[in-house]
Amino acid sequence: MPTAAILPTHTPGLFHQAVVQTARLLRSGGVAAVPSETVYGLAANAFSPEAVQGIYRAKGRPSSNPLIVHVATANMARACAADWPELAEVLARHFWPGPLTLVVPKSSEIPDIVSAGGSTVGLRWPSHAFFQSLIRECGFPLAAPSANPSDRLSPTTAEHVMASLGQRIPLIVDAGACAVGIESTVVDVTGKRPRILRPGIISGDQIAQATGVMADGTLTGAEGPLRSPGQLSRHYSPKARLEVWSWGSDSELLERVARESIPPEQLFVLTHSQVPRAPIPAQVSFIPDDPEAFARALYGYLHECDDRGAALVVIEDLPTGSAWDGVRDRLQRASAPAARIS
Repeated sequence: MPTAAILPTHTPGLFHQAVVQTARLLRSGGVAAVPSETVYGLAANAFSPEAVQGIYRAKGRPSSNPLIVHVATANMARACAADWPELAEVLARHFWPGPLTLVVPKSSEIPDIVSAGGSTVGLRWPSHAFFQSLIRECGFPLAAPSANPSDRLSPTTAEHVMASLGQRIPLIVDAGACAVGIESTVVDVTGKRPRILRPGIISGDQIAQATGVMADGTLTGAEGPLRSPGQLSRHYSPKARLEVWSWGSDSELLERVARESIPPEQLFVLTHSQVPRAPIPAQVSFIPDDPEAFARALYGYLHECDDRGAALVVIEDLPTGSAWDGVRDRLQRASAPAARIS
């Protein structure tokens, strides 16, 4: 099976060529992996059910998991919405373009396959220069979940996409590593109060400051069709087992590591504050105690662990506070036990 072509974008000429070539593929009903500021996405024409089916097929994604639609103008966003609530206007004014998705009533332009049969759609105006240029060149919005097999680690480089989907899709656009590193915050604005469906780098405190009201808690999906991706109990998972630990001393960490009986080269520990001073029989790494730096580096670190044959990845428990909610959500879902097959 042929592997995907990779289009570089590191010069103005290559950037323009990649925009034109990718848009040509998407206008013909194809799919392509494209960069955004959050993670790499697998894009297709959001108005074409047949094109969107190609996303689900390439990812092995369940049809009950809706897609986010990406726009590049305010008019394009409103064409996708049956109604544009005041909360949507306020949040779009504060955070668009950027890593925020707004769930609004969907217009008749949005096929049911995009919304998983629901009456709403998640809309985002990305800040990434290539993604914006591509949408404008296409002239239509792009449905684009993360460019990875369903439930697995999201990609933050073109190399990550190639390793997981390189034989399932025809084209990958390479614009380097993603600046944010985790998926967008998703906020439902169809009610009187904003409701966070998926935490991200834009925090609940920031949303409250912008709107003047505190957001409701995360929706579980029990109220009907899912309104947002990222709500399945297990998601964003590396191949290795992932656990979140707390420890008060080097000796406590050493005892827990010893109980795992895993060879040191297959046990990886990621810390942000408790840096061991004594030798630990594991591969120990450090990310600064900052939520944005942690989010930017997290998926890349987990991809590296998988590449190096990790059996267990241990991540130091995170600080409290809404700024960490996005990373905390990803770790909770990545470390959830896999469903048993009966």
